[in-house]
Amino acid sequence: MKEVELDCYGEACPVPLVKAQNKLKELEVGDVLIVQLDHSCAMKNVPEWARKEGHNVEVEEIDDGEWEVVIEKVK
Repeated sequence: MKEVELDCYGEACPVPLVKAQNKLKELEVGDVLIVQLDHSCAMKNVPEWARKEGHNVEVEEIDDGEWEVVIEKVK
């Protein structure tokens, strides 16, 4: 299992979502993608998309207005 960080600070929707989708395609089942966000729209859309795809998702607020969306690829 590997862990990959994706820095999407300063990027508005849909850029973080598209980047997360593309990066997740490169990963193996069991790998973890950590998407770093500071845009509230992306903070809603990225976890929502990942959950719909069936992945395990956790959202952590690491600072005021900054989040990490942790996505574990399960399929």
